[in-house]
Amino acid sequence: MLTDLSIRNLAIIDSLHVSFDRGLTVLTGETGAGKSIIIDAVNLIMGGRASAELVRTGEEEATVEALFSLPVDGPLGQRLAEMGLDCDGELLVKRVVSRSGRNRVFIGGGLSTLAMLSEISRELVNIYGQHESQTLLRPENHLRLLDGFAGLDSLRAGYAAIFDRYRETEARLRELDEGEREAARRLDLLSFQVEEIRTAALAPGEEEALAGERELLVNAERLSRGSEEAYEALYGDESSVLHLLARVKGRVAEISGVDASLAPLLDVVESAAAHLEDAALTLRGYGARIEADPARLDAVDERLDLIRRLKKKYAPTVEEIIAYGEEAAREMGLLLNRDRTRNDLDRELETLAGRVREAGHGLSAKRHEAAKRLKAAMEREIHQLAMRHALFDVALEELPEPRQTGLDSVSFLFSPNPGEEPKPLARIASGGELSRLMLALKQVHPESDVPTLIFDEVDTGIGGATSALVGEKLKRVSRAQQVLCITHLPQVAAFADRHYKVEKRVEGGRTATAVTPLEGEGRVAEMARMLGGVTITGTTLDHAREMIDGARRAAAGS
Repeated sequence: MLTDLSIRNLAIIDSLHVSFDRGLTVLTGETGAGKSIIIDAVNLIMGGRASAELVRTGEEEATVEALFSLPVDGPLGQRLAEMGLDCDGELLVKRVVSRSGRNRVFIGGGLSTLAMLSEISRELVNIYGQHESQTLLRPENHLRLLDGFAGLDSLRAGYAAIFDRYRETEARLRELDEGEREAARRLDLLSFQVEEIRTAALAPGEEEALAGERELLVNAERLSRGSEEAYEALYGDESSVLHLLARVKGRVAEISGVDASLAPLLDVVESAAAHLEDAALTLRGYGARIEADPARLDAVDERLDLIRRLKKKYAPTVEEIIAYGEEAAREMGLLLNRDRTRNDLDRELETLAGRVREAGHGLSAKRHEAAKRLKAAMEREIHQLAMRHALFDVALEELPEPRQTGLDSVSFLFSPNPGEEPKPLARIASGGELSRLMLALKQVHPESDVPTLIFDEVDTGIGGATSALVGEKLKRVSRAQQVLCITHLPQVAAFADRHYKVEKRVEGGRTATAVTPLEGEGRVAEMARMLGGVTITGTTLDHAREMIDGARRAAAGS
């Protein structure tokens, strides 16, 4: 709901702030007072075209700000959150129009884009009049309005779910067809890779083990010679370490017999001799085992070279090469099953196509029935709104291909004059006619998809009892949605919950527009002006009061 509108330096408005509330709000005033400028301001908030000519003479830029209240957990609140915009129950929208042609958009206090503003504003406000942002001028809305009138939303949602599955299956089949040649190439490559890795029969940790074995094979002679020389030094002849240590042991035993305190030293010498003897025996056994094996070295080098080549092609480690081979085998299995997958998808697509046709024809039948009822209801309403000879029709055409919305395209047709064939609304209906058509639609289908409705020129070409009927219908609509109406007719203004007077004033040699809330006798006076023109008499005032009281009684009884 629109709660506040602030305008600065727009046309003849220097500074203006208006607060709005629920129900029906009317704006009245003499022609040229600036009522249309307020509509222009709202149109800017809705993303409408901005022109430097809108900037007030002598100023560099014009600013329009609108504050909306909306439920945080509603669809728009959730969408704003997805866009990264904060919404705590209020949304501030600002549009700045520069004389230089530079325009700026702010949503929720942050700089935004015109496209985002247009997308959001469509769910906040609808203007019915001469402006482009009108539901009835967008043919894509006609199908939604017909379905809403007929109560087909759940049926349409069910059809859309089937259609989406149909399209997804169709897309999967298309991907299969488009990728057939690439799949064949991929299958050849995977087959080669899987076979190469399988033939290699790699084992985790194999590379490290082979590298260690190669080191031994390359240094076999050196290891054999070194172990033999070490053995000889320890145990080989009378000059070896163990022979010398034996003499040391004898001397220590001799002197420890004299001095018992040296007995521990004898234990040390004996232990050292035992350890060195073990070392000598180990060296002798190791040397006996070491043997140069050129054939095994070649085999190890060949295996390591294979591993290096596989690492360069597939992965940096043996373990990762094994994992790559397993994944390649899995993908190869999927590709080998493509024919079976395609057959399954073909059968599924055929089944879904039948379900789409069945659900679509059922939806179309309901729409054709509803179109007749909507035509009759709309013509009954518009004939009450001073369009006695107008015709309204709903044209349904079968689409060449099913769409997510069904098998039909829908267009609202209109003929304001007798003898003329109904034609598309966007091509034939005037601003005032569109306003009354939308008002009629709100009577036959009081949807609440947009919280704020603005009717401009709804009273064009009508008067008398029809005017009062328009006011009563607007009042009825305002029970579900906020309604703002610019009117020249007191019969319409009489039904207002709030009444604002728009007037021009000259201050300091400059013309400016002011908006004044009217209550009590101030409202009666404005109604009298609308009834009697320049001359206002007591009778005119009494008539205005009676009109307000009569509207109050009519609204209470409806």
